[in-house]
Amino acid sequence: MPTGVALRDVREQLFEAAERILLRDGPSGLTSRAVTAEAGCAKGVLHRHFTDFDGFLADLVLDRIARLERQAAELRAAAGTGGVVANLAAALTELFGPVAVAIVALVTFRDELRARLRRTRPTGLPLLTEATAMVADYLAAERALGRISTAADPATLAPTLIGTAHLLFADRTATPPDAAAVHRMVAATLEGVLPR
Repeated sequence: MPTGVALRDVREQLFEAAERILLRDGPSGLTSRAVTAEAGCAKGVLHRHFTDFDGFLADLVLDRIARLERQAAELRAAAGTGGVVANLAAALTELFGPVAVAIVALVTFRDELRARLRRTRPTGLPLLTEATAMVADYLAAERALGRISTAADPATLAPTLIGTAHLLFADRTATPPDAAAVHRMVAATLEGVLPR
């Protein structure tokens, strides 16, 4: 007879368990045994729902990317309201929460996971690529509204903002940057394209 707790939504419970392990132990602590132990279920449960552990991890990353779509819609809807710097600083702070930073580390840590993700996402680093598109879309909308210079290049500014923000948040063991630091970084990056 299987041991452990009854699972309501197996995928979600396993994903949440994996995220807790990533936050606590980092990518090297993430194993199928650790995930099922954290979720309180038999090891076979994971393999009944996913082809293998890297398939599970790929689905975990894709789930995180799907969550980013909601944030992208909210940021796009914010175009024309509030301040451009404030909107981006808030979006980047939400984007680079501890779980997302751990997911990026996981993708860079596991070669087989990256290979799986390349099947549907052939370029860039998954999650960061989608985040870059989110910021570029927002900047293009603000440019169309005249809130940033018509000379602004969202395709260059977006990866600059994402890369710099990732560097600010990347150390999972350190205290995340405060709101003022993120605001300063965004303001400095956009300095040449914001109205005076």
